[in-house]
Amino acid sequence: MESYDLDIIIPVYNEGENICHVLDTLRKFVRTRFRVLICYDRHDDNTLPVVRNYVDDRFGIELVRNEGVGVHGAVVTGFRKSNAPAVLVFPADDTYNAGIIDRMYQKFKEGCDIVAASRFIKGGWMKGCYWLKSLLVRTASFTLYHIAGIPVHDATNGFRLFSRRIIRDIPIESRRGFAFSLELLVKCHRLGRKIGEVPAVWFGRTKGKSRFRIAQWLVDYVRWYIYAFATRFCKMKFVRLQNT
Repeated sequence: MESYDLDIIIPVYNEGENICHVLDTLRKFVRTRFRVLICYDRHDDNTLPVVRNYVDDRFGIELVRNEGVGVHGAVVTGFRKSNAPAVLVFPADDTYNAGIIDRMYQKFKEGCDIVAASRFIKGGWMKGCYWLKSLLVRTASFTLYHIAGIPVHDATNGFRLFSRRIIRDIPIESRRGFAFSLELLVKCHRLGRKIGEVPAVWFGRTKGKSRFRIAQWLVDYVRWYIYAFATRFCKMKFVRLQNT
């Protein structure tokens, strides 16, 4: 089996009109030796025929059937199928951030167990976001950084790199959406592991339909939001490792 330095997990749901543009940007900008894991729910997903016809000898592509349900199940399945030293979760409509992936991988090589793509530091921004989502993510990220002490300015962003060690050692308790990303971030920090961030940009979708579901995922996000404060101020017992 061919080995790669980085596995890029892309959870998809009918991203046929976007996926080639995303893969093209990865091919153009990423110099790290990588493989793409396209994680899907259904065999009739319109992303699949497009990916099967996509030919490139610079990186590997593997189709991975979701063993669970929804975006959470797709990413966790991708984690299980990954065997690279680092794993990155990348949005299926992102055609503008591929250029920062090598920087994220370099921070991993420098010892970071998590590297966050941050919209809220110098060089990053968020545009085209509807007001409720913008208010929630900005407020959560601001309070987690300034009060709970989480060393990332954009704590809710699902676009993130994880070391193999973090994926192996920390069990994921979340069950919906991208809440696992906040969960792993908080647990990683509480374990004293090194965390880095690089500036990223975000634009509202122009093609396809967003699968961001505030009402469905909010409970999971709130759980780890509260956990971040409780493990700092209430001295509650926190991280349970695998097989302990």
